[in-house]
Amino acid sequence: MQTRTASPVVTPPRGTGGPLDRFFRISDRGSTFGREIRGGFATFFTMAYILVLNPIILGSAEDKFGQQLDAAQLATATALVAAIMTLIMGLGGNLPLALAAGLGINVIVAVQVAPLMSWDDAMGLIVLEGLLICLLVMTGLREAVMHAIPQPLKQAISVGIGLFIAFIGFVDAGFVTRIPDAANTTVPVQLGTGTLTGWPMVVFCSGLLLTMVLLARKIRGAILISIVLMTAVAVAVNEFADIESWGLTSPSLPDTPVAAPDFGLLGDFDLLGSFGQVSALTVVLLVFTLILSDFFDTMGTVVGVTAEAGLLDERGQVPGLGRVLLIDGAAAVAGGASSSSSATTYIESAAGVGEGARTGFANLITGGMFALALFLTPVLTIVPLQAAAPALVAVGFLMMTQVKHIDWDRYELAIPAFLTITVMPFTYSITNGIGAGFISYVIIKAVMGKAREVHWLLWGTAALFLVYFAIDPLEQILGIK
Repeated sequence: MQTRTASPVVTPPRGTGGPLDRFFRISDRGSTFGREIRGGFATFFTMAYILVLNPIILGSAEDKFGQQLDAAQLATATALVAAIMTLIMGLGGNLPLALAAGLGINVIVAVQVAPLMSWDDAMGLIVLEGLLICLLVMTGLREAVMHAIPQPLKQAISVGIGLFIAFIGFVDAGFVTRIPDAANTTVPVQLGTGTLTGWPMVVFCSGLLLTMVLLARKIRGAILISIVLMTAVAVAVNEFADIESWGLTSPSLPDTPVAAPDFGLLGDFDLLGSFGQVSALTVVLLVFTLILSDFFDTMGTVVGVTAEAGLLDERGQVPGLGRVLLIDGAAAVAGGASSSSSATTYIESAAGVGEGARTGFANLITGGMFALALFLTPVLTIVPLQAAAPALVAVGFLMMTQVKHIDWDRYELAIPAFLTITVMPFTYSITNGIGAGFISYVIIKAVMGKAREVHWLLWGTAALFLVYFAIDPLEQILGIK
């Protein structure tokens, strides 16, 4: 048997490149300014699609009073929060982790929270969620909650949100539509209007195929490339064809591509207004759902990206994890305060790591690009739903890949995972999916005599969800109705 000789560990010279090198520890981590710059650009171009999608997702939704948020103001708020929080993460966390409005959390806000209250109240819930996350980080409870939830349920939540996002993409594009008189048919939804018709549908289907091909070829920036190309096609089609309606956004070229940013949404939130619109239990469950979504997104992303960069310590810990999680919590607060939804750490940061980024210096480039985007609102707001919706379907696919990690032979885990995954899109509610998974998990464990394996935090959460699902009969029993 051949004996391997361990290679000597070479410690790079400390701080040989000047103040910036020493501050960001660029040489210490085996990187260079060139790699950091390339990584910063790569991260921006792979996640810049959120500047288009966030205004479309939030701007197309109505609150309880029928009010909609302005798309141009949303684009400004999205770019502003992404720029500021990405820079703060770079300077405070010194990791190549960029932040922006969370795709998934904004869907919860648009389809689940806003219809129950005003936009001000909904964004107040986001601020409240962010403050609670910061509190959980400082007390150490954030990690405790993460450890309490079994891994298959975490993966199932990610998969369920992916299917939900994909379904929204199909519906927003008009590829899937509700049947007007669904009560008289066994089919609640249908393909288009029965068939696929019109140029907008051609744009969507072409964009979906293009996105999937680019992803299959592992082209970096595949989602952004598809959005840009199909928007150009939509603009050309809109110029020469008689299109009655593209939906929320018409792909018409603006008079000027540059405009002063509109900060009209900043500060439009009511921290406790939601309690006057819905019951306290509903508020608790909505905030809990937002926190869970943020938890899984951030923890998985931070560990995954830093591991890919080779930055985990000898115990497998993320360097400065407390600061990173605190900045992520502050990003949620900033997102709610700006009405752009909770901002979180992006898995697309891995693109920058792939280009060699190892420090927060890359964030200066990414954040600077988001700051530049503040002045490009007229360009960002011409993207039609049909050009952007393929990105939602693609993100759904990427999130769906987590399903392979679930052990489907262990029914005590597989059944709650299945319910979590299916209930989300089928009931159009992420909260319902999480609740179904948690309740079924603790009940199955208890029936199998394994109740002690369930963390007390999970028992308490399942009890809350049980009350949530049974709220109507409980109110009748208590004489509230």
